[in-house]
Parts: sequence; structure tokens; C-alpha cells
Amino acid sequence: MKAFSTIHSTAVPLPIENIDTDQIIPARFLKATTREGFGDNLFRDWRFDEQGKEKADFVLNQSTYTGEILIGGANFGCGSSREHAAWALGDYGFRVVVSSFFADIFKNNALNNGILPVQVSDDFLQKLFTQIQQEPQTKIEVDLEAQKISFNGEEAFFEINAYKKMCLQKGYSDLDYLLSLEKEIVAFEFSN
Repeated sequence: MKAFSTIHSTAVPLPIENIDTDQIIPARFLKATTREGFGDNLFRDWRFDEQGKEKADFVLNQSTYTGEILIGGANFGCGSSREHAAWALGDYGFRVVVSSFFADIFKNNALNNGILPVQVSDDFLQKLFTQIQQEPQTKIEVDLEAQKISFNGEEAFFEINAYKKMCLQKGYSDLDYLLSLEKEIVAFEFSN
């Protein structure tokens, strides 16, 4: 995984509540076993019509909104436990998802795949949506070390598990973390 410290980026607003994992990546695209290529079908049924043509009114099809940050409505990532939803978001290029509430399994899948879920208050989320919709080129800063998101003088702090924070900062998966302790593990095993 790519190490994470601070992201300075514009954002893509998706002010829809209860976005479930089947909307993020429909089940019919879950046949692959590697993480590559899922971004092509991110929000597939919202992005494309039945003939495979882009729907002009969907935010990912509009050049106005770009960036490494996706801002979603409350209860983002509800539904099934598919890890492919995190794969699709990451493959598309998102490093951060902001919402006022995340489904627990989605939140863990995102963290395990190098995507930072930033949970903020409903009030802060609405300020963020309003700002981005009025000024799409607004830069947002997400500082993992300080656990802070900010834009135009507004800021909010977010919680993150200390272990997952360290893994993101170092670009570690759980396995990478264990491998980083190989010398200590070997020393312990052979000390008995």
C-alpha cells in the first residue's frame, strides 16, 4: 500500500445517504480475485446507462469535480461486507472518503486497503458539501498525523484506531506489519 500522511486535494461530492456496497460495486462485477480494474465499474449503475454510455448528470462523469477525496452522505458503505467496494474506490483513485457515518465493515475494509474513512459531524459534512458545490476547486486538507480535516478556515478532528493509523502512515497491510517485526518474532521464538 502507498504510505499516507497528508492529502491536499479537491473533492467529489456525492450527497446521497445510505450508499451501499452494491451501489459502490455491483455484485455482477465481483468475479475477479485481484484488486485491479474495479475502478472501471465504481458506481456502475449510476455512472452508465443500459447501453454502457455515461450518464451526464452523474458526478463522476462531470469534469467539474475531481480529486482524491470522495464526500458521501450518512451511512456510507452499508449493505454487504464485500471488500471489493474498497478495492473499487481505491482503484478509481480515491484515498479518502468523508461521511458523517460509516458502516463498520466498510470502514475496516477501507482501512485495510489504504483508504482513510474520515467521519465528521452532520454539520461539518453539510458545510463541506455546500463549499464544494459552490466552489468545486476548493482544496481540502486531510492530515492523518493530526487527525484533522480542514478547508477555508473550517476544521474538524476525526478518530482512528492507533494501529490502523500507523499502518496507513507506513503503507503497511496487516501482513506487512507482521513482517516488519520478523527479527523480534524470530528472537522471541529462539529465546525459549
